[in-house]
Amino acid sequence: MKISTRLFACLMLNLGLTILVHGQQQTGFVSIDCGGPVNFEYTDDSTKIKYNTDGAYINSGINRNISSEYAYPKNPNLPLPLSDLRSFPEGKRNCYNIKTPIRKSLHLIRASFLYGNYDGEDKLPEFDLYVDVNFWSSVTFRNASEQLVMEIISMKISEEINVCLVNKGLGTPFISALELRPIITSSVYTTEFGSAASLLLFKRWDIAPLNGTGRYEDDAFDRIWSPSSSSSWETLETSSAINVNNSGYRPPFEVIRTAARPKNESDTLEFSWAPNDPSSKFYVYLYFAEVEKLQKKQLRKFNISWNGSPLFGPLVPSYLLTTTVSNSKSLVGNKHQISISRTGDSTLPPILNAVEIYVVTQLDTIPTFEQDVDAITNIKGAYEVQRNWVGDPCEPKEYNWDGLECNYSNSLPPRIISLNLSSSSLSGVIASAFSNLLSLESLDLSNNSLTGSVPQFLEDFKSLKVLNLKDNHLSGSVPANLLERSRAGLLALSVDDQNICGSSTCKKKNIAVPIAVSISSVLVLLIAFALIWKLRRKKPSGNSKFDAVKSPLSLNLMILLHEPYSDKEIQKTNKGGTIASKQWQYSYAEVLEITNNFEMAIGKGGFGIVYRGELKDGNQVAVKMLSPSSSQGPKEFQTEAELLMTVHHRNLVSFIGYCDDDNKMALMYEYMANGNLKNYLSDKNSNIVSWQRRLEIAIDAAQGLEYLHHGCKPPIVHRDVKTANILLNENLEAKIADFGLSTVYKNDNINAESEVMGTTGYLDPEYYKLRKLNEKSDIFSFGVVIIELITGQPAVIRGEESIHILAWVTYELESGDFSRIVDPRLEGKFCTGSVERALGVAMACSATPSIHRPTMNFVVQELKQCLEMEIPSISDKFKMVPRRVYSELYSSSEPYSLDTDSITSPFAR
Repeated sequence: MKISTRLFACLMLNLGLTILVHGQQQTGFVSIDCGGPVNFEYTDDSTKIKYNTDGAYINSGINRNISSEYAYPKNPNLPLPLSDLRSFPEGKRNCYNIKTPIRKSLHLIRASFLYGNYDGEDKLPEFDLYVDVNFWSSVTFRNASEQLVMEIISMKISEEINVCLVNKGLGTPFISALELRPIITSSVYTTEFGSAASLLLFKRWDIAPLNGTGRYEDDAFDRIWSPSSSSSWETLETSSAINVNNSGYRPPFEVIRTAARPKNESDTLEFSWAPNDPSSKFYVYLYFAEVEKLQKKQLRKFNISWNGSPLFGPLVPSYLLTTTVSNSKSLVGNKHQISISRTGDSTLPPILNAVEIYVVTQLDTIPTFEQDVDAITNIKGAYEVQRNWVGDPCEPKEYNWDGLECNYSNSLPPRIISLNLSSSSLSGVIASAFSNLLSLESLDLSNNSLTGSVPQFLEDFKSLKVLNLKDNHLSGSVPANLLERSRAGLLALSVDDQNICGSSTCKKKNIAVPIAVSISSVLVLLIAFALIWKLRRKKPSGNSKFDAVKSPLSLNLMILLHEPYSDKEIQKTNKGGTIASKQWQYSYAEVLEITNNFEMAIGKGGFGIVYRGELKDGNQVAVKMLSPSSSQGPKEFQTEAELLMTVHHRNLVSFIGYCDDDNKMALMYEYMANGNLKNYLSDKNSNIVSWQRRLEIAIDAAQGLEYLHHGCKPPIVHRDVKTANILLNENLEAKIADFGLSTVYKNDNINAESEVMGTTGYLDPEYYKLRKLNEKSDIFSFGVVIIELITGQPAVIRGEESIHILAWVTYELESGDFSRIVDPRLEGKFCTGSVERALGVAMACSATPSIHRPTMNFVVQELKQCLEMEIPSISDKFKMVPRRVYSELYSSSEPYSLDTDSITSPFAR
């Protein structure tokens, strides 16, 4: 009588005996038998792989065994992990959380399923499978005995992988086994999409094998190879050792030792497949090794084609040495046929040893903001929250965590904006982890047993609109700022009586007095402002410049003439590097005096010439004169003047005044001693800017844009972000300039335009194509700026053929030498990790579609992290970064690929 390996292992453990395990070193392997006994380990007889049961990886679900009619001994060849399973009758999403031993690596992830009528209902379920936040595949079965195995190759940079099963109402999800295999070699399974896509296994064939389906101890990635043969092929084989490490794909010996060749030596060796979806993108990996010792006059040489189009070749396989080739661009079509044909000078027919075929699956979903994830995870742990909080908190949208609401439209990555933990049996103090959920608009902690004081950090939630702390045991009063916001109607605050003034005897009627005082104060202020405004309206200006017949520019500026400064930093004197003049309007004669009759030109653009000037108090200014032939007209001048008079930030140039005198138009703003970033980065400039300083410049500029996007109401899109419009003062502090093309927008009403404006090289391709403008267009442009800071190259690199900087960076990364893209003038004096992270931010900014681009808030935080990583004066060795290819952005039809001059102008469709 036979007994199963698992039963035998259990008996040995109960008897206190030791099981000896022999087999390969399984470095980084994670092998989970789902639904097995708690804390049980065993080694599979056939694969010699050590399995653990799944209690350490998931805390939901029910352990079940398959029906006896599908199990051993009726099914003697049943793989051991498939004899039991874990099912998930509760919850829409259940996730396995796996700590990956090896970070920044590709992982082959394999999920196995055998329904086996485990529930006695004989009803095949259908459910979905996710890796982290991205859809992997739907799981469907043809019959109850089908052993379904699914594989995906995915890049993972963090320490965890979540494999999630999603119930879509078509039966209870379950899983039999889950396995992770690290693929540490960086040069394998690469695609044009880089880490923005995963590879879903379509077919893996051992060509002309001697055995059936194989899984081998010497396969470093533990792949499962299916046999493939044809009546038109014959098999070649060898028993000699073969070097399988040459290509990095490391196929097992049993697979590579055999090869097929056509029986008719003049024939082509062919195989084909039909896609489930004609739009699917395929990558094919072909394995070759010469297994015959050829004579001197013998030659095996062949070309490889796809659907009649050349793919590789000519190729001469090496004796007892593996070569792996793959297409560099994905294959798309209604049918796929690979043909391997001998060349005219070949004396032998072609061969093929093995094939892998994968389908690209795009990683379209961005996970929740990392700080929010850490915060909510810490909250979950601190209070031992008894909810199905697994996987990503906000994604997929349909299955976000219970009690959470997330912001998807205005923030990328998603941010947690609402948290409801009412009646959740919370006890202890309000954890400090809450303080990191900075985007919260609503927080409900009512009806719990929370103790301690009401924390001061709740004042830091600037977006908070609802706060409910009622029915707890909190002591002390609510922070004054929150009470003020509540009284002003900005915050819906619900607290126990004792938390209003810190005493249980505090009466609600006491609240009325400060509220009444507050309302009275507001009314007094409103009346005061009304009177002042009325007096100013009646008061004659005494200056003909304010005559009502003046141009629209003057009329619009008059309305804002007395706009006060709202940013204290703008009110600094010239000692602080920022000038603020109370005089807004200047005559043309005054402009002549200030510029000494336009003595010194310091710049030129689409508007005209910029001159250096000096005010009577000695402060230096820049004067921008509008040329009659300018491509920018009075409308752009008016836009810039109005903006500069109403927006104030230390990283935006400060407005001094304007001139609109007898058709002579000028704008005057603070002088920036070091000119613009474009010229400062130029190889003609002898001053070498360190990497640390470049990061500081990037942060300054990013903070200026962040203010326009998030600090202004309504938000403002600059629309012409480029290095020429980033100015540097004497301390190399950066400020955004040139607001002539800027426009306001509302999140629910994205601007659609008939005319696209921008600068070639920086123009967002999506904006160019769709004519829809939002802040993500600025973010694309800023991504180009970051790459210029990294490389020292201009946005459009001139040569025999002009090439966009993104295309150039992608090409250099494809070559495998990261050092080639870094500005050589830096001489290696930078932290490599800092540059890599900045490059990742830049590539994220250039993502298509634009919804995948981050916000400027995120960009600022990431750049600050880059700066923290930077260690001055220490040269780090170059490291290889994951190859990211965004070739779809760089077709010759895009406007930035044909730039002839960096001049702001409209583009025709």
